[in-house]
Amino acid sequence: MVLSAILLAATLHSNVSSVTKVYERDYAKQLVPLLSEVLKFSTTQFDAEAHAAQKAWLAKTAHDLGFTYRDAGLIDEIELPGPPNAPVLGLMAHGDVQPVDADDWFFPPFAGTFDETYVYGRGSVDDKGPIVQALLAMKALEKSGVARTHTVRLLVGSDEESTNNDVTTYLKTHQPPDYTLVVDSNFPVIAGEKAWNSLSLTTDAKAERPGIVKPWSIEMIAAGLATSIVPERAEVQLRWKGGAPADWEPLMASIKAAPRPEETRVAMLADGLVLRIVAYGHAAHAGVNLEGGRNALVALARVLDGKLPSGGANDLLEFVRTAGADIYGTGLGITDRDPLWGRYAVNIATIKPNADNEKLSTLTINIRRIPPLTGPQLQAKMSQFVADFNKRTGASLTATGFYDDEPLSFNPNAKIIRRLLADYAAATGVKNPKPAISGGGTYAKRLPNAIAFGMWFPDKPYPGHDLNEKNPIADLQKGTKVLIQAITDIATGPKIEDAFKP
Repeated sequence: MVLSAILLAATLHSNVSSVTKVYERDYAKQLVPLLSEVLKFSTTQFDAEAHAAQKAWLAKTAHDLGFTYRDAGLIDEIELPGPPNAPVLGLMAHGDVQPVDADDWFFPPFAGTFDETYVYGRGSVDDKGPIVQALLAMKALEKSGVARTHTVRLLVGSDEESTNNDVTTYLKTHQPPDYTLVVDSNFPVIAGEKAWNSLSLTTDAKAERPGIVKPWSIEMIAAGLATSIVPERAEVQLRWKGGAPADWEPLMASIKAAPRPEETRVAMLADGLVLRIVAYGHAAHAGVNLEGGRNALVALARVLDGKLPSGGANDLLEFVRTAGADIYGTGLGITDRDPLWGRYAVNIATIKPNADNEKLSTLTINIRRIPPLTGPQLQAKMSQFVADFNKRTGASLTATGFYDDEPLSFNPNAKIIRRLLADYAAATGVKNPKPAISGGGTYAKRLPNAIAFGMWFPDKPYPGHDLNEKNPIADLQKGTKVLIQAITDIATGPKIEDAFKP
């Protein structure tokens, strides 16, 4: 048995060396140009033209690489066939991206620019970089001539960052792979994903009620781009009551002197009867790099403390000040922590007008939940918290939310986890890597027998969803070689029976 294990290890090492050599010789130089191409498609939620163009690009690129391409509706299949009736190793990524405010970026978010160090653009990390890495790792495996025992099938989803219906729809007419690596998170391997929940609070932001009276009223309030992004910008516009002359100087001086979170700033512009107050922070992924963000909405709420008339806008910002005490939910009465799962991650995300009623505005807070509280239990806790807040402050915030998602967890001793940890260690030289917990939810929650594996290294902050998203070329190349190690290991060996069991 020992001799057999030694021989298997030697064979794997030889196979990986062969595939890596082919990659370095023939395909590594294609990584940046291909990624630059696919970054030019602005595949945000409502850009149907960009999604169609990207689907055509995927079909052409698959054809150029010699793969089988199938249009499966919301999901594209790109396949490297194995022997007849071979088990299927899936790789899964998503081609849609989070929205951007291009005016705030230092470079065009959809130009696909690059230099010697970085590839720049929305999706370079999350999740178009991994699509290209997977394509080229698959091609190197095929070109190497190493005998495969598996079919390798890349699945590219299209609405992971929005409605998340693609996998559910796909599974109605397609069988999932035998096991799938979701290349949309961190290395070395994700053994647990926190639940994705949200709390939404709605009111008439312009309405006033008896209480604090000010010589100005609320003209507009807005913040944030999406629930899973730390807001980089938040704005309030005030209108002077009773006509000219408007004296904004005392208020502006008070705002300038007000405390705010570190690494945020506030700009103001007085234009006659209207004063614009804009807070700026730093965008970050709300699940994977919340601590790297600087919340502009929390900054705006703090500098306006006591400066707005009683009413809807002040109620929303008072709730922001309460909930934004930290990023762990302490302000919401959440103090849970776990040695493995860590703490909650709470992002005070957006204030937006309601699509159905422009008089109403909604504050949305993203909550990444850990066990043991269930979704219904958290919903009950938040409903009571909002009721108590309304009673204490006189507000009339209406609470809704999303609580259907639950944490995903795997046995850390599962066969596939042990294999992937060994592959990561072999490819990187890291000794005894440990499985990780992620605040970011992936397709592993939607696709049976799937687990998140890379493609971001754990020794640096995750830049997906960030303002000025960019991906180091050195890490793109390094990550591709880790993926080569993993797919060569699995796709050239026997089927892993009961892969998610010890």
